[in-house]
Amino acid sequence: MFTKRILPWLLLACLLLCTVVAAVAEQDEEDVTIVIYDANGNAVTGGGEDGTEPILTPTPEPKPTVDPTQPVYEADGSILLTMSFTGDVTIGSNTQSGGKSIFDKELENNRGDINFPFRNTRDIFLEDDVTMINFEGTLTTAGKNREKLENSFLFRADPSFVTMLPNGGVDTVSLENNHVLDMGADGLAETKKTLLDAGITYASEDEPAIFTVKGVTIGSLAYQTFGGRHDEIIAKLPAAIADLRSKGCDLVIISYHWGNEKDYKPNSNQVRLGRASIDAGADLVIGHHSHRINPIEYYNGKYICYSLGNFSFAGHNKPDDMSTYIFQTRMRVKDGELVGQDIKIIPCRISSRTDKNDLIPTPYTKGNHIEAVLTNLSKNGKSLEYAVEEYPLKWPDEE
Repeated sequence: MFTKRILPWLLLACLLLCTVVAAVAEQDEEDVTIVIYDANGNAVTGGGEDGTEPILTPTPEPKPTVDPTQPVYEADGSILLTMSFTGDVTIGSNTQSGGKSIFDKELENNRGDINFPFRNTRDIFLEDDVTMINFEGTLTTAGKNREKLENSFLFRADPSFVTMLPNGGVDTVSLENNHVLDMGADGLAETKKTLLDAGITYASEDEPAIFTVKGVTIGSLAYQTFGGRHDEIIAKLPAAIADLRSKGCDLVIISYHWGNEKDYKPNSNQVRLGRASIDAGADLVIGHHSHRINPIEYYNGKYICYSLGNFSFAGHNKPDDMSTYIFQTRMRVKDGELVGQDIKIIPCRISSRTDKNDLIPTPYTKGNHIEAVLTNLSKNGKSLEYAVEEYPLKWPDEE
């Protein structure tokens, strides 16, 4: 009798419990996308090149702390450094636009995970020895630069956002471009302090970055050429490079913010300045600003990358060209001199999606996308006397 009376209530309770469990499961399925990869590393479901939302990732561990002054020798007594370089990284809000910014929308879509822009590239950057980006914007709470109020784009990010850089494997930045003064001198000063406090060195004009990795000391110079400053910079280079050498720099890298927006190859002034930089003693030249990828030259035994395009770029929700690439080099140093160098590129899209720019640079996996980048670079390099003959996708010792 008791059993008959209670049985309906037990059945009802079970039904309610099942409903709650199903609702929770359904909610989890809405919030989480599981990414499955095939043997070639291509996404089968979610997070791939089919426009689906990527899976959230935990905050990554930064690069392990080691004594950078201690040399790490190869069998032949040389030191091998692997370095990665990208184009423009622009985060935060365009203060000239009303409403919620592109960056804020994507941060919200990623449930407040500030590390989201480097989600699909951080493993690459954590595995190398040095990662350098062009940081095009500000990390400050300062107000707008009154001299730039007519500009369509003025970028500002909260200083706390800087954590995405070390968490994403970034070590150093070029800080010489047309947006570093968007929030005036005070904004630039706060940006510099914020970077240094986060362990990120920066190079700007007359403020070279000097840092040591595996016992190799690297000097980084940065310039912007707006206003036709090419001859002025060429005149400054010998003394600037000699000063870095006198301070013990084994390698000298120069970053240029130059050229014209949307150009797919360098103009004559860029070519002249790039080659003059090598002639003056630089070991590598890295360029950006055009928002487009440009070809690479191999001049007098050194490389000139004329433009790495955009990388994580919060200035447009869907640029008409979303291709980019990570330039990587392995530089072999022995007795304080560069004695060998290999390069490879990692073709990417500036977004993990095809339908919009979600600010998450993602290596291409499809052969036709990779081939399009290679064709673009090769085609636009035909007018350059010293254009590289090929763009390797692997190191010489990789199968």
